[in-house]
Amino acid sequence: MHPNASDRRTLLKAAAALTLGWPLASWAQAARGGVLVIGTTQKPRHLNSAVQSGIATMFPSAQLFASPLRMSADWKPQPYLAEKFELSSDNRSVALTLRRDAVFHDGRPITAEDIKFSIETIRDHHPFRSMYAPVNAVTLEGPLKAVVRLAEPHPALLLAMSTSLTPIIPRHIFGDGTDPKVHPRNANPVGSGPFKLVEFKPGEHIVMERHQRFFLKDLPRLERLIVKEYKDPASLLLAFEKGEIDVHPLIGDPRDLERARKIPNVQLVSGAQPAVGPLLWLAFNTKNPKLADKRVRQAISYAIDRKFIAGTLFGGLHKVATGPIALGSPYYSAEVQPYAHDPAKAAQLLDAAGLKPGAGGTRLALEVDSIPGSNELKMIQEYLKPALAKVGIDVTVRLSPDFPTWARRVSAHQFEMTMDSVWNWGDPVIGVHRTWLTSNIKPGVIWSNTQSYSNPRVDQLLEAAAKEMDVPKRKAMYKEVQKLVVDDCPVAFLLEATITEGYAAKVAQPPRGIWGMIDSMSEVGLKKA
Repeated sequence: MHPNASDRRTLLKAAAALTLGWPLASWAQAARGGVLVIGTTQKPRHLNSAVQSGIATMFPSAQLFASPLRMSADWKPQPYLAEKFELSSDNRSVALTLRRDAVFHDGRPITAEDIKFSIETIRDHHPFRSMYAPVNAVTLEGPLKAVVRLAEPHPALLLAMSTSLTPIIPRHIFGDGTDPKVHPRNANPVGSGPFKLVEFKPGEHIVMERHQRFFLKDLPRLERLIVKEYKDPASLLLAFEKGEIDVHPLIGDPRDLERARKIPNVQLVSGAQPAVGPLLWLAFNTKNPKLADKRVRQAISYAIDRKFIAGTLFGGLHKVATGPIALGSPYYSAEVQPYAHDPAKAAQLLDAAGLKPGAGGTRLALEVDSIPGSNELKMIQEYLKPALAKVGIDVTVRLSPDFPTWARRVSAHQFEMTMDSVWNWGDPVIGVHRTWLTSNIKPGVIWSNTQSYSNPRVDQLLEAAAKEMDVPKRKAMYKEVQKLVVDDCPVAFLLEATITEGYAAKVAQPPRGIWGMIDSMSEVGLKKA
């Protein structure tokens, strides 16, 4: 007699208990209190999102650390670690008053000193440099009150203080003078959030357990969270089908989605994480001699059939992207060069750039990289070879064995083209500026301006928009930015992904806020049998 999915799940969790060294009796007790197993293909290097972007780090960090604020489903800032926040009338400061009963996982009180230290650390070391660039001081008005002071107004300040973007880290741990980007405690942090770390085994799992002294009464509901890593999307989906995991964080392939719909007792949340604005694009190294001429980049963009990618490769699941700001943003503009599929136009541009067909019709040879572990990006990467061959570009698909290898290549600008997925993160100041500002060309930092793109007018507009509080004026600035960036073509914009999260039926109150699963999961529980 074969076990059903529920029985298999129980047996697998028992096996995991033995693997992790927990007694079965302890496991059974934890299971009754709520153990949630989440699958992922993401492979975090460490767990401190104060100095690292990307969901690989940001999801566990949102559980291990609390932020000053959270955002409601309708984009309104709400108290979290800060029980009170006050924005000044001139928009040049925000006062944060902390909860009196908040403690770190080691029992030390969370104070205004920790707020000051955390925000200054993020400002000085996070890849999203524009997120806290206006902060010129954080002053203390008592042990529980910190005032964040700005050199100029910052329209995205309160959003920046929400989950994943501003983890409050302990000064007594990270303030020892060690470079926070390489601090040894990044992989074994003392946190401030609803869950504390039990074990982080890179390439295998992250185990977290309930913080018994969490500052919100009766939360978190779960006793344990386990994040289990899988080598690729296929093995992750298979684990979800078999009941090895309770949560699939991102189903992006239409074939995978169709399979997920057939799994008994599964909840699928389509359009999750609305704030992230995930864009899929083909990035060009604009400093590479082969791609320095924008006509070559434009030709490649014209040679790509976005409707085929969206409609045939992905079954209409994702939308065609047109520029650097996601369609759902209030700052999105469609008034940009469309790059409709036009191989003849691509050939004309290549001719004009001096790239005439040679032997066998080849004009140019290029390599294309891609983030490993993403079915969507891999499919587009493979599509590019035959698509660009039609206009005389010989594409070599270069594979990376793991995310760190790809990140090192791209952040060191040792690439020609790469498939990438870059997110808007709620406001252009946070997620868009970082890619296009000349000042953010920072070798060694992934998801900064790795294209080495530079346009003085774009810099001027972005710097003005970063402090403009008037929404219509900001819209006008971003409209011009979108036109300029799309025309310069440092990347070929392809798709805006629709994020679908999958949950076992027993999961109660899956996250429904603007950040989806990369928000705190303190309120998630398991339904009573």
